[in-house]
Order: sequence, then C-alpha cells, then structure tokens
Amino acid sequence: MSLQSTDQIADLITRIRNAVMVGKNEILVPTSKLKVQVIEVLAKNGYITGFEVIEGKPRGVLKVTINEPGMIAKINEISKVSKPGRRVYSAAEDLPVVKSGRGMVIVSTSKGLMTGREAKKNHLGGEILIRVW
Repeated sequence: MSLQSTDQIADLITRIRNAVMVGKNEILVPTSKLKVQVIEVLAKNGYITGFEVIEGKPRGVLKVTINEPGMIAKINEISKVSKPGRRVYSAAEDLPVVKSGRGMVIVSTSKGLMTGREAKKNHLGGEILIRVW
C-alpha cells in the first residue's frame, strides 16, 4: 500500500468504485483529514455503512465498510468532478442536482465539506469535489 498519492480524493473514490465493482464490502486506505471528512459525509447520507480510523506509524489506516456482507452496495456510481488540472467551482444557486435528487455532490465550502443540498440551504458555493448516486 503506497503512502503517496497525487490526488488523495481520486485515489479514495477509485478504491471505493473498484471494491463495489468486485463485490468487496470493506477497503483499507491511508488516512488523511480530508479523506475522513469525505467518508463522514458519505456515511451521514447512507452511501456507506461505517468507517474506523486505525492509528499507526508513519500514518494511520482508514477502514471503510461500504456495505454489510450479503447486501448490495448503495453506491451505483462515484466520480471526481474537480481535478488538479481543472478545478470546478459553483455558486450556491448553480450547484448541480444529480439524478433528479437521487444522488448528491460533495462540495468544499468555507464552512467545510457538505452536500450540495446543505450548501444551497446555507447559501454557500465552493469547489465541487465528488458526484455520487
């Protein structure tokens, strides 16, 4: 397991997407504050079952439970919107709606990471990080 990644979020969602495709229910990823925040938003909105931060040297590990064994994953598609070479920003009123409201976007705002709905409600725009449904 490599400790370096160019884009932490892209690495995280690629690991989640690959695990969902092969039917795994848990993944282990090197931890960071940003990854934990993204996983918290996904867990709060029911896309993953749970997570646990396991401390370690030189870096801890984030154990993500995508779904319970024998259950179908709630994530159909997860993709990175804003990339290091092309950042995507949006005002609060222009935040996209995913799959007629059945999905969500995760937005990095001045008040932290939140869903597109929460950002609209709080009149906050920001960088659109992830689209999931």
